[in-house]
Amino acid sequence: MDIVVIFFFDSLKNVLKRGFYQEFVMTVKQTCLITLCSVFYLFTFKEAENYSRLVLGYTAVLYLLISYVLRCLWKNCLRKYFGGAEKRSLLIVTISDIVDTVIDNIKNKNYGDYFVTGVCILDEKAKGRVIDGVTVVADEDDLVEYVCREWVDEVFINIPESEPYPAELLDKFIEMGVVVHMKLAKSQNLLGKKQFVEHLGTYTVLTTSINSVSRRQIILKRMMDIAGGLAGCIITGILCIFVGPAIYIQSPGPIFFKQTRVGKNGKMFQMYKFRSMYMDAEERKAELMKENRVQDGMMFKLDFDPRIIGSKKLPDGTIKKGVGNFIRDWSSG
Repeated sequence: MDIVVIFFFDSLKNVLKRGFYQEFVMTVKQTCLITLCSVFYLFTFKEAENYSRLVLGYTAVLYLLISYVLRCLWKNCLRKYFGGAEKRSLLIVTISDIVDTVIDNIKNKNYGDYFVTGVCILDEKAKGRVIDGVTVVADEDDLVEYVCREWVDEVFINIPESEPYPAELLDKFIEMGVVVHMKLAKSQNLLGKKQFVEHLGTYTVLTTSINSVSRRQIILKRMMDIAGGLAGCIITGILCIFVGPAIYIQSPGPIFFKQTRVGKNGKMFQMYKFRSMYMDAEERKAELMKENRVQDGMMFKLDFDPRIIGSKKLPDGTIKKGVGNFIRDWSSG
């Protein structure tokens, strides 16, 4: 019942941002919901006569006290030891007069939510300067290019009301799929389809993005990812029994090919797939470049690629396909 209530009523949403009073209120709500679920269960299955109402009340009180204390203790541990690997990267955009205050506020009031990847100062050229441990990574002129190139999940804009607001810049961020947080007093009509009010540090901000998902939807998506990944691993393991020896016999070396790819918001990840080319494929690419049928040079495509494992061109001009061609023909990537 506890897990069901947490999942469907989002009682742990923003748990690290809540103070002692807010946490107590949420724990009371959680206790009431679980107690109601318990009463409903006892009534539905006609087991109410087997349990004392006094015991049910004592249980609710004990749950409330123990849960509240443990939540506070556990949050304290998370705030101290939560690692930065799984946090969202946040880029701060502000001006020189308030940059120190903004950085300090975000670093000390968003427990476990973000790590500040950098700061951009709009009203001066300060690229390379370090402020409170955070590097100025871009100026106004190259800010969009930096966000395109580097790992940035979200952007926080904090500019005084006296300064002009960079609406065009924000629209570009939203078009790139970056979540934008704006100090509420400065909000305008931007391109983002999803807008909602939340807290970032001590600031009340309007968060704008192309789309947004709830915590429940994220959990369901993650469960689907894991299930699909497990199914893929099982299928790959079965295929490896047959494909692995075929690759190794014709081209001794690693069965799998590893390559670095760019994922969401510029995050790098390692992709693995069955190796379909000989070990010297990259070295032979230069000598085959003149046969590339893609004229602009943006891609490398050959009518017959001798680097593919098992591929041969017979004297009569026909092409004999090998295990490498089989892998490439059935590959989705």
